[in-house]
Amino acid sequence: MQCPYCQCHNSRVLESRSGEAGQSIRRRRECLACKHRFTTFERIEYIPITVVKQNGQREAFDRSKLLRGIIRACEKTGLSVERLESIVDEMESQLQQHPDRMVTSEAIGKLALQYLRQENEVAYIRFASVYGRFQGIAEFVDTLNQLQSSRNI
Repeated sequence: MQCPYCQCHNSRVLESRSGEAGQSIRRRRECLACKHRFTTFERIEYIPITVVKQNGQREAFDRSKLLRGIIRACEKTGLSVERLESIVDEMESQLQQHPDRMVTSEAIGKLALQYLRQENEVAYIRFASVYGRFQGIAEFVDTLNQLQSSRNI
């Protein structure tokens, strides 16, 4: 780290603290050449993810929108909000690791269904009905049959 006073590249860390609710690290440093002390911050740099909607429209990934949809699907299922936030964190982490910065809304929906299937079948069906835009009871029955047959395997 370059000293802001003498531009020397040698410094030592005197103290490190977590900051911004664990989203950054604050480091107190001392320049080995001029002995001045200065503070640096380290943060994870997230590259924005673009969501490609079914109609071709593009928008920035909105974590809170995904969380709202999952919370709505999980109402009265007994799953805690903390667990649901954890699921969205895991999903966002997976999306950040995706090599392409553009992800379809369909791919995000399928990922959400994978997580919900493991957590709660009712939440899975609720989310699938909105995500799949079910038009009638036959689509519900098909999804229920698929869920039932996969449980028997």
